[in-house]
Amino acid sequence: MTAKATSAGAANQAPSGRAHPERKPPLLPNGVLAMLIFILTEIMFFAGLISAFMIVKAGTPGGIWPPLNQPRLPVEETAVNTVALLLSGALLLWARRRFDGAPQRARTPMLLSILLGLVFVGFQGVEWTAMLGQGLTMTSSTHGSFFYLIVGCHGLHAVVALAFLIGQYFQLLRDKLARNSLRTAAVFWYFVVLLWPVLYLQVYL
Repeated sequence: MTAKATSAGAANQAPSGRAHPERKPPLLPNGVLAMLIFILTEIMFFAGLISAFMIVKAGTPGGIWPPLNQPRLPVEETAVNTVALLLSGALLLWARRRFDGAPQRARTPMLLSILLGLVFVGFQGVEWTAMLGQGLTMTSSTHGSFFYLIVGCHGLHAVVALAFLIGQYFQLLRDKLARNSLRTAAVFWYFVVLLWPVLYLQVYL
């Protein structure tokens, strides 16, 4: 009975004595993965808008777009604004790399990235005011409808992404910014930055 009890006790203790295998960290943090899934749905959304725009544009009489009686978009000024947005994305990438080494060193490039993003959004607001003053509205023509719908949706994403980044920046100032949180916000901003040149080429040129 003693040998059996000892054997049974050893059998009961064996599983608890085994070393549990270490869990490997996920390839992508949950926040980044969720953001990528969200961005995938947004890519499909904008692809639908651009496809509809290209179909309407291709079907215009004589292939003249925008229509002759509609205001022309500020191509050159918006090109400069596009450069500002691309620089914002590059600065945020730099900030992320500096954050991995020493978080406090990321403050300046992150702040500059946010400021350039605000410049981009501000110029878009000025542009819209000018276009409205020239008679281009959502109901004035198909040109106006697509312009405000496509550019407006991107502008909305830019505002939300900037609000996200600003929140992360204040966390950085208080030394409470988590690396994965910054990565999640950065992925959203990269989407906004990289989407814009595509929209610019399609809508403005």
